[in-house]
Amino acid sequence: MILRLHATRIACFAVFAIACSDVTEPAKTVEEFEAQLDDLRAEARIPGMSAAIVSEGRVAWTAMFGQANVEKGTAVADTTAFHLASLTKPFASTILLQLVDEGRLSLSQPVTDFGIQLNSSGVVQVKHLLSHTSSGQPGSTYYYDGNRFSLLDSVFTRTLGQTFAQAVQTRIVQKLGLRHTAPNPLSPDVTVSGKTRAQVDSNLARGYTYSGGANKLTTYPSNFSTAAGLTASVLDMAAFSIALDSHALLSQEMLDLAWTPTVTTGGATTPYGLGWFATDYRGQRVIWHYGYWTAISSLIVKVPSKGLTFIVLANSDALSAAYPLGAGRLETSPWARAFLDAFVLGSAIVR
Repeated sequence: MILRLHATRIACFAVFAIACSDVTEPAKTVEEFEAQLDDLRAEARIPGMSAAIVSEGRVAWTAMFGQANVEKGTAVADTTAFHLASLTKPFASTILLQLVDEGRLSLSQPVTDFGIQLNSSGVVQVKHLLSHTSSGQPGSTYYYDGNRFSLLDSVFTRTLGQTFAQAVQTRIVQKLGLRHTAPNPLSPDVTVSGKTRAQVDSNLARGYTYSGGANKLTTYPSNFSTAAGLTASVLDMAAFSIALDSHALLSQEMLDLAWTPTVTTGGATTPYGLGWFATDYRGQRVIWHYGYWTAISSLIVKVPSKGLTFIVLANSDALSAAYPLGAGRLETSPWARAFLDAFVLGSAIVR
């Protein structure tokens, strides 16, 4: 049950998508925070949403909002899977950095070693694709580009002799015992999960697009790659995050590499590391990523100094569509601000 302990109302406006203003006052309790999220969800017209906070290596709070399937009236559960969209990128980055740690891959290798051909004025290296700095003169400019990131699929097949889907299954899903993580059920790669398309699909929240005054059932994209296409429950995302923090998946050296902002050849600091955004919010270092695709949006926000992680998954695009997150502008997200202002900069405590 959502407890409405505050009178704050959040104004929103429409510009092809719903954009929400600041929450007027940071939540002081978990209950107030939960109510703020539900207000944001209602204003953004998101049918269903799943959220969690991890504190010091454990899931300290979860909340499920709305419906996974509006037509059937199915409520969101903590086991409900959502499309992650670009939250797939941190999974790909994790495995590639494992290969670096194992001495099987160099971040400085030219992508041509893996059959990747790009028109470029210089040599595009693996790290350039991972950091979104492959456009123009390699390493000189940051430009968030999911299509180029997806070219990393070839690094998996040439280095491991496995597809990205197979590598995720063996190196992350099976290792961590994730029960509700699988490739897009519309993709042939779904079979690596050991489940049928129907089994994965039956636990997946339906996708919706708000148009003409109503949420309309929307077919998800069918793609699966290193850039997007994984599906997972909020608890599985929390388990993945915990495994990173405890070095069950990556050494501290590799984690630092992933979470350090890339510096261009001209000396400019970008908002992106290797598969993760790495920025500051009001003086706090924040590691994060977002997902945004047709009828899909998602967000993970990690504050290493506080041992805190916030995850929220939705079955519409409204968590992300209205905000310039690809430019590294986390502060534009009211979802991120609600969490950071309450638990990182404010007095709210999650136990």
